[in-house]
Amino acid sequence: MNTKLTAFLGTKIPIVSAPMYYASTPEMAAAATGAGGFGFIAAGFTPSKILVEEIQTARSILQTPSGAPTPIGVGLLGWILDKTETSDDPRIPVVLAQRPEAIWFAFGTNLGKYVAQVREYDATKEHKTKVFVIVNNVDEARTAAEEWKVDVIVVQGNEAGGHGRGDAPPLFTLLASVLEALPSPGPIVLAAGGISTGRQIASLLTLGADGVVLGSRLLCTPECMYPEQSKQVILNSKVSCTTRSDVFDEMNRTKMWPEGIDGRAIVNDVVKDEKEGLALEERLKRYDESKAKGETSRLVIWAGDAVVAANDRESTKNIIQRLYEEAVEVVRNSAKILGV
Repeated sequence: MNTKLTAFLGTKIPIVSAPMYYASTPEMAAAATGAGGFGFIAAGFTPSKILVEEIQTARSILQTPSGAPTPIGVGLLGWILDKTETSDDPRIPVVLAQRPEAIWFAFGTNLGKYVAQVREYDATKEHKTKVFVIVNNVDEARTAAEEWKVDVIVVQGNEAGGHGRGDAPPLFTLLASVLEALPSPGPIVLAAGGISTGRQIASLLTLGADGVVLGSRLLCTPECMYPEQSKQVILNSKVSCTTRSDVFDEMNRTKMWPEGIDGRAIVNDVVKDEKEGLALEERLKRYDESKAKGETSRLVIWAGDAVVAANDRESTKNIIQRLYEEAVEVVRNSAKILGV
């Protein structure tokens, strides 16, 4: 498959592994790139010193030659950057000094200023960092394309695990709307949210996406840092096992995301407690007691609809390559409709 994404990144497979804070690892990112796709690590609140170590770990795994750009990307959250970039440990310049192929921005009130910071940093450098930005609606996509001039837009549907806009449409609806709204030629467009099969990948590419992003499908891989008890819950999950709500951040004491952003996770007793009308204090008490006992009934497990297919412990590399092969086969068979 030759798409705008594979040509832009110099990859063989139009599949990207998502930067998932507390889930992605240097090993996962390196495995995605080593599989022929492209991988990201997630920064979050990670100190810059640790980020450098993670980037260097990925370089080592991939045996990247000295002086060559780092063949992975780094994902950064805008609302966290608002805190870190005015601290004594700013992340962006340290990350850029490691020459990653790409940087990914998400969920901030003014991501444009960080895109501009990357462009300014690169202006006097030979290496040019590829800029990805995640969007949840058409207006965000237009801003990213027309004002910020980003290289890659990641269209994230409501099915996606972890955080996103609660009012985001389903992926297929949102992707079609974004593709219709963007200028031509425009930025590369990736699809994200609930992707777990080669058939879905083929459908999204046919719809007009230049590539796809895998997140929740990789949560049970050996490279994912999720604890074993979380992986076991995911392995036993069924269709419609996730929901989007503020309750998960309430339990985690992480309800500090920008307005309109909530999270999708595995449905369990924390959702039941809220539906029963229990006060926040009582819900937190139950959550803390359950966590202290090592129970999973109230464990917050960020995950999207793709976990329905996360019923194995395959490696990141194997999953990416297998889904790619499935997608190729579907596209070949679909071509027969036209007699090709």
